[in-house]
Formats: sequence, structure tokens, C-alpha cells
Amino acid sequence: MKRSSPWRKLAEAEDAVNRAVAATRVGRYFKLEARKSSFTKELRAGAATFLTMAYIISVNAAILTDSGGPCTVSDCTPVVVGNSTAVPGPECTVGSNPGYEQCLGRTKSDLIVATAVAAMAGSFAMGALANLPLGLAPGMGANAYFAYNMVGFHGSGSIPYGTALAGVMVEGIVFFILSAVGLRSRLARMIPRNIRLATAVGIGLFLAFTGLQAHQGVGLVGASPSTLVTLTACSETDPATGACLGGSMRSPTFWLGAVGFLITATCLARDVKGGMIYGIVFVTVVSWIRGTAVTVFPDTAAGNAGFDYFKKVVDFHTITTTAGRLSFGGLRHGNALLAVFTLLYVDVLATTGTMYSMAEYGGFTDGAGGGFDGEYRAFLVDAGSTVLSAALGSTTVTTYVESTAGIREGGRTGVTAITVAACFLASLFFGPVLTSVPPWAVGPSLVLVGAMMMRVAKDIEWADMKEAIPAFVTMALMPLTFSIANGIIAGLGVYIALHCYDWARIAYLKASKVLDERRNQVAASSAGEASGITATTATAAAADEV
Repeated sequence: MKRSSPWRKLAEAEDAVNRAVAATRVGRYFKLEARKSSFTKELRAGAATFLTMAYIISVNAAILTDSGGPCTVSDCTPVVVGNSTAVPGPECTVGSNPGYEQCLGRTKSDLIVATAVAAMAGSFAMGALANLPLGLAPGMGANAYFAYNMVGFHGSGSIPYGTALAGVMVEGIVFFILSAVGLRSRLARMIPRNIRLATAVGIGLFLAFTGLQAHQGVGLVGASPSTLVTLTACSETDPATGACLGGSMRSPTFWLGAVGFLITATCLARDVKGGMIYGIVFVTVVSWIRGTAVTVFPDTAAGNAGFDYFKKVVDFHTITTTAGRLSFGGLRHGNALLAVFTLLYVDVLATTGTMYSMAEYGGFTDGAGGGFDGEYRAFLVDAGSTVLSAALGSTTVTTYVESTAGIREGGRTGVTAITVAACFLASLFFGPVLTSVPPWAVGPSLVLVGAMMMRVAKDIEWADMKEAIPAFVTMALMPLTFSIANGIIAGLGVYIALHCYDWARIAYLKASKVLDERRNQVAASSAGEASGITATTATAAAADEV
């Protein structure tokens, strides 16, 4: 008798496990057989989805840390002047003040945990309650708007960190209510289609521009006194103006980031699973080597402290500074309300659009009404996850388009999403590693995420100038004014201005039609009354003759 190969035995064991799980109450709840899936296939799909979206743990924390989080001037180390110390001014948040840098380090550690917990909770609830194979995490775009437009770089914006978090929570609550009463999809359809598409493109350009800068990227572009922005990649910059000292294109970290960009781009071009993370991993590992020009642990007090923490590798960090830092009092101001509206607008477009596209891709839609199985619960889970994320100190949670990786692997049920949640849970124990990811490793992923968001530009009606011009204004002003809100407001304003005449003409024609119908009814009524009177008179005359 011929002995079966180990691979055959493994396949038989896998089939046995799949049959056993499918027959249990859990298997029936998740509809494994009904959706033509299996337990092990769902596990592989969840792992694939996590690999493609794992970059968000370090990227989201890095972007939000740029806002300064809860760090203020009071965290700065006092300045020594002669034999005495002086209280530092606001400029200490821009330079390399040791006290402020330590506060930023604590904030980044907190935000890594906040990101992982929000993603874990959202993905688990999506799988357990909605039974959909969708991974959730704090979204790109909204985090950049929060960090650079609302709070501003190191708190230089008009909205304090606590107030901004309160705005995120309010947006999540409003979103939850809209989802609960069924208005969410209707609200999304009220926005002109071309403006919706242009918003996605504009956010992509915004992210790419962020990834090309020095603070949260590879440092390819920087400030210029004559042209506003210019090519930099400097080995050394002027801390006051940001101008290059000693020539451009000489930054070792830029060239390492460029290699990471090519690695990730090649993986995406060849459809390699988890391709987004490979470039980040390569650049990060090289940057961990001390004594090089690209090390993230330079021979300084801060570098030595960072390296000592990194050597722990495994460490469970507890959030100490960002959780519960909500301040609702500042939401009375107009700029805060505008920020809440912008977050709501972006969330409605991004999450609703992504969910419907994922459902269509996975074959969950009902075909007739355009809805999908688990739609109502999925929307509630998404909104509820945003409320939790804000409480932890992070930004709006959204459904990730990277979920297509898991769906492509055969994921069809909530087991895939629960597997994603389990992977995010495991990541909580590797804080020292995740906090040591440098900006030049993260920047290429921002640029490539922006590139992937460009695909919807082809669906804009460029031949119709009344549609194309507002769309162009929307996408152009987002990166050029470094504000997502400015792009949205300008695009909608131009759209309304260009369509005012058409709307007025349509209203006039409808009003004229109604008036004409009313006149015809009155005329018909008058004619009927006249004919009735004539008939009555004739009848009376005939009666008199008789």
C-alpha cells in the first residue's frame, strides 16, 4: 500500500478541522458553509488582511504624534541662562527640547496602543456582530486632518488636542445616530458624485505631500523663500527656516526611504500579499543599526534612551496621557464645529463608499436594492468604534480597503475580521519595536496610499466643465492649502455657483408648469360652469314652451 505524503495528511487534517468547525454552533452562526468558505481559509484571509493594514499602527501613531498630543510648553525642560534657569517659551515645542521630546515619546507609545486597541475592537465587533470579513482601524486622511489642520504641528493649530478629540467623539456619536435611523447612505448620496470622487483624490494628494516632507516622510520637499516649496532632501537644515544647508539630495535617510519606496511599489505592482509593509520593515531594520548615517538611535541622550527601550522588544504599554483627554467646552467655537462637519463629511464618504465597494467585491450585495448582508450592524459598529477611538486619544475609525486582500484569499465571514482583531491584540505586546519606526520608513507608504487613491480620478466627468471644475478645485486646494476642509468647502462653493443658473431655470420651468396646469384647471372649471349654466337655461326655456 502506498503511503500518503505529509502534505496529503495535512490537507486531510485541515478538511477534518473545517468540517468539525462548520458543524458547530459557531460555524452555523458565521455561515461558513452557506457562504462556501471554511475555518482555515478564513484564518488565512484574516492574516492576509492584517499584513496589508499593519502599517497603520506605526503610521497613525507617528502622524498623530506630530500634533503634539497632550504635550505643551509646560513639558519643556527649563532653559539654563547663566547661573539660573528660565521658563522656556513656545519655541521649545519646535526645537529639540529634551523634556518636550520625552513627552512626545510617551505620546507616541500611547497612540500605538490606542491605534491597536481601536482596530482590535472595531474588527472584532465587525466580525462578531455584522459577520463581515472587513478590517477596521483609524483611517488615513482623517488622522492627517486632525494632526495638521485641527491641532496643528506640535499644537500650532487653532484647536487644542482635547477639544479636537471631543470633536472626533461628537462626530462618531452623530454618525452612530445617522446610521441607527438609516440616514447615513442617504446623506452620502446627497453629495454630488464628482465632488465625492474628487475628495478621495484630494486626500490622496494631501497624504502624498505629507509623505514627501521631512517631519512625517522622506524629506524630498521643503520650504523655499521664493517658490514656497522646493526640492530638498538635505543632510542638514536650518531649524528656523527649514532651508537646506550644504546642498540638496544629500540626505542619507532620503535615499534609504527611496529604496523602501521601490520595494513597496514593486510588491504592489506584482500583487504581493502584505506588500505595503515590506518596504517599511526593510527601512526600519536598517535604521535600527547604530553608528550609521541613517540610524534612528543617534549617539545622543534621546537616542540612547530610545535604544534602551527598543532593546526590551516585548513590553505591554499602558496608556497614560492620551486616554480621556476630552474637552467639550471648546466645541462652541466656529472653527471646531467646522472641523466636526469636515470629519463627518469625510467619514460619510470614505466609510460608506468603502463598505459598499467591499461588499460588491465580496459578492455580499443583494443585487436589487444595492444593500448587503449585515449592512445595518456594520454601520453601527463603524460609528461606535470611532467613539471608542476618540476616548483612547485617536481619530475616526473606518473600514479599510485593504480588506480586499483577505476577500481575495477567500474570506467571506466574520471569522476573517476576528482573526484581524487577534493579530492587532498580539501587536500590543511589541510597543518597543513599533515605536522605533522612523519617519523615512513611513513616508513612502503615505505616498503610495496617495497613489492608490488616484484611481477614482478616471470616473470624474472631465468632459463636463460644470462637473470638472469643482472637482479640480476640490482636489487641488487640499494639498496646496494643506487643508482638507478648504478643498471641500471651495469645491462645493464652485459647484453651487456653476449650477445656480440651471437650478433656477429648472425651478422656473417647474413653477411655470404648475401655474399653467393651474390655469388650465381654472379655465376648464370655468368652461364647465358656463356649459352647465347654458344647459340649465336651455332646459328652463324648453320647459316654459311646454
